[in-house]
Amino acid sequence: MSQRQVLQGIMSLLRPLLLDVVPTIQQTAALALGRLANYNDDLAEAVVKGDILPQLVYSLAEQNCVYKKAAAFVLRAVGKHSPQLAQATVDCGALDSLVICLEDFDPGVKEAAAWALAYIARHNAELSQAVVDAGAVPLLVLCIQEPEIALKRIAASALSDISKHSPELAQTVVDAGAIAHLAQMILNPDEKLKHQVLSALSHIAKHSVDLAEMVVEAEIFPVVLTCLKDKDEYVKKNACTLIREIAKHTPELSQLIVNAGGVAAVIDCIESCKGNIRLPGIMMLGYVAAHSENLAMAVIISKGVPQLSACLSEEPEDHIKAAAAWALGQVGRHTPEHARAVAITNVLPVLLSLYMSTENSEDLQVKSKKAIKNIIQKCTYLPALEPFLYDAPPNILKYVAGQFSKVLPHDSKARRLFVMSGGLKKIQEIKAEPGSLLQEYINNINSCYPEEIVSPGWPETNYVDQAGLNSHRSCPSLPPKCWN
Repeated sequence: MSQRQVLQGIMSLLRPLLLDVVPTIQQTAALALGRLANYNDDLAEAVVKGDILPQLVYSLAEQNCVYKKAAAFVLRAVGKHSPQLAQATVDCGALDSLVICLEDFDPGVKEAAAWALAYIARHNAELSQAVVDAGAVPLLVLCIQEPEIALKRIAASALSDISKHSPELAQTVVDAGAIAHLAQMILNPDEKLKHQVLSALSHIAKHSVDLAEMVVEAEIFPVVLTCLKDKDEYVKKNACTLIREIAKHTPELSQLIVNAGGVAAVIDCIESCKGNIRLPGIMMLGYVAAHSENLAMAVIISKGVPQLSACLSEEPEDHIKAAAAWALGQVGRHTPEHARAVAITNVLPVLLSLYMSTENSEDLQVKSKKAIKNIIQKCTYLPALEPFLYDAPPNILKYVAGQFSKVLPHDSKARRLFVMSGGLKKIQEIKAEPGSLLQEYINNINSCYPEEIVSPGWPETNYVDQAGLNSHRSCPSLPPKCWN
């Protein structure tokens, strides 16, 4: 006998029991169906094909609270597996009955109905819109105001699942007055409730500047920063996510977070945890730094660069390293001062090795290369750039040579040090394509020195002697500014 035939046999035996005259048998049969459907999508599909859902939906309006909870559990168990199975629950008319259950006197019935609605809404915008159209949102907002913690949790979760898909759906939740009630529960001692509250506010804030501002206007700062020190790591993660979703929109919102002490608090949070818990905090620092020079400097002053560098070196997962590389690039791309603050942490060689390694993901390689380019193009701290003369591939080397060609003509001390360190000798060894940008930069560097220094065959020991002792007078063809 095939698995399909076995499932059909089970459903054909359980379905009549839903209509049994004994209420306990009805409830037990519904509970059995729910556990079967909850196990995997094949069993859930068998429940749908067994034409069982219409009977359950009908019973939601007729039976006692125990049966209602069992029936809602079946609908939740079917709807959780896929958009197709969730759509099957919608097609059988479940939403209207579940919304009615949100008004039930029994908190357990409300909770079971909210679970089912959340599992339907989480799949996509169309299903979420169907839940909204059924009138669930205002009742879910009422549910988060009920005294029962379990009901608060699942109602907040359902609002989060509805909000995440689009600005329009999030606006529907906002219009029902959800933000004020969610904001009041940020400091609730129940950890699981805080998870859902912070998640819901994050999903609302992520869509637009206006929605983010509405969340901020609910006075979540500095209250939300206390969650960054919570003992529960997922509370930390969701709090960082909320701050990230606000910070990404505008410099003004990022500045508000900085003024509230949010950057320093997120950096401390990153230091106190590991793995994926760090990810939203890393991205938040990148978003803040990307907006402006002043905001990037706030990240530097709060000692964010060493922490990002630590994430780049310590974390084993490529996607976390990629986020840290991107954030460092955002910090260092503004001015020479910003680039120096990043470069002195010795992060550039790490970025180069991540870019060069073929074992790393493509995303990590791309973000590492972009970060290197962003930092080098602003970096005038030459000691941090010299190692690249020996290790960097030509597509990176041209940016390094470009920075030397900008700095050396105007800095006599840097010119001498460049010779003494062997940098000038290394420049002469680079084989650049004639007429290429790299060759142009090399020519510009060479023009900063007397001709005999850069001539082929010049003794290595004389590089230092000539650099330290000679002046432009030994090479009359060069203007004074190029050597002294």
